Amino acid sequence: MTPNERTLATFETRLRQMILRFQELKKENQDLYDMLEKNEQELKQLRARLDQQQNDYQSLKMAKMMEITDGDLSGAKDRLSRLIRDVNKCIAILSDENQ
Repeated sequence: MTPNERTLATFETRLRQMILRFQELKKENQDLYDMLEKNEQELKQLRARLDQQQNDYQSLKMAKMMEITDGDLSGAKDRLSRLIRDVNKCIAILSDENQ
């Protein structure tokens, strides 16, 4: 084998190695892009889920506040009813005394 043929064979070998390495890197790059896309999709889903959870939490807080308000309203109605009954008793007693 002449020196030129040896150089040419070495060049061909290196070129094939370079092509194989390029193909490996190309596949790795595609795998990384696929992984990135998958992660972005998962991130979108998690953000949507977080938004939904925050909305649910706000709704729950509002419902809890309304429940407390309704409870206070019910208690206030009961107290007012008792006061009205007491006033009516006093009126009845005063009416009986005046007759």
